[in-house]
Amino acid sequence: MNDTSPVIEKAVLIGLITSRSIEQHVNDYLDELEFLLETAGAIPAKRFVQRLDNPDSRTFVGSGKLQEIAEYVKAEKIDAVVCDDELSPSQIRNLEKVLECKIMDRTALILDIFAHRARTTTAKTQVELAQYEYMLPRLTRMWIHLTKQRGGMGMRGPGEKEIETDRRIIRERIIYLKDKLKTIDKQKITQRKSREDFVRVALVGYTNAGKSTLMNLLSKSDVFAENKLFATLDTTVRKMVIENLPFLLTDTVGFIRKLPHHLVESFKSTLDEVREADLLLHIVDISHPGFEEQINVVKQTLSDMNVGDKPVIMVFNKIDAFPHEDVDPFDLTITNLLPSLEEFKNTWMAKANIPAVFISAKQKLNINDLRSLLYEEVKKVHVVRYPYNSFLY
Repeated sequence: MNDTSPVIEKAVLIGLITSRSIEQHVNDYLDELEFLLETAGAIPAKRFVQRLDNPDSRTFVGSGKLQEIAEYVKAEKIDAVVCDDELSPSQIRNLEKVLECKIMDRTALILDIFAHRARTTTAKTQVELAQYEYMLPRLTRMWIHLTKQRGGMGMRGPGEKEIETDRRIIRERIIYLKDKLKTIDKQKITQRKSREDFVRVALVGYTNAGKSTLMNLLSKSDVFAENKLFATLDTTVRKMVIENLPFLLTDTVGFIRKLPHHLVESFKSTLDEVREADLLLHIVDISHPGFEEQINVVKQTLSDMNVGDKPVIMVFNKIDAFPHEDVDPFDLTITNLLPSLEEFKNTWMAKANIPAVFISAKQKLNINDLRSLLYEEVKKVHVVRYPYNSFLY
């Protein structure tokens, strides 16, 4: 009888501080990579950080650091090594030879989580396409990898058929999946046309900012939400009415630093919901120490999607956890440097000409303030588009 119990793997993380990076940012990235590992069901055992002007073209890290990692991997029986930056096929092969364990990069880990989270046909098709496009240049390595390993991270692939396939068959599969997504896009366009009589509002934000929790609260729906990265992949649309003013609210996939381009391209039909929205609710986890950088990541992603000029409401969520949970309130050297919530509000309001509200979706704090602001901003769009419906407000 086959053992179907989940594989719990131990993994180490590797990050580089290069001439183009800042040490604190690298540590923040590794914190996030650790959260990604936990989301994937693995146990982060240790992290290794090295200063190099540039990543080693053969092994990502230098020879001395690689030997240190190899000794730890062997002594602690580590299952996987995960690098925070994307690895080339040759780097993966060389690391695999030395470390004799599974080698993954940030992109592969995110793809693995997406594969595990995908529920609908649309999401599964999008993830499968992204996986094959990532796999194609690494096909030789993947064959070896899949014959040696069973289960665990990186094994939630499109299926075991890649073992006996070749590049031609994978390319054919990619063409098939792209055609399938084109059909899905046409269906989505038809669905969106049926909603043209409504103002459309899309929730956007960094992953785990609380979008799905807020969606459930505002629309009284039951979108899956939990304290993990990428809890929701599928787009959810709900009709809402505030003071007789109807509009559509859409929950979307969260953004993240170094979002793999395979995913951005594959999730085009999902991200089109953002492109066609009239108003964006940018949800920010204000309890996260790096929330300002997360704001910039989302803004940059929206700019890359050519939707950076859409009207936005900034929704600073999780005020119940402000200041940051990992700060010792009795450490005056730290707390004296941190602004209070009121100070941050005043600073933000002074420098940003963007509507903003500060809430806790979990604790239901200031939700009426959000509803009022949402009503006013939706009304601005509605007045211009549907002047004949002015009796609604």
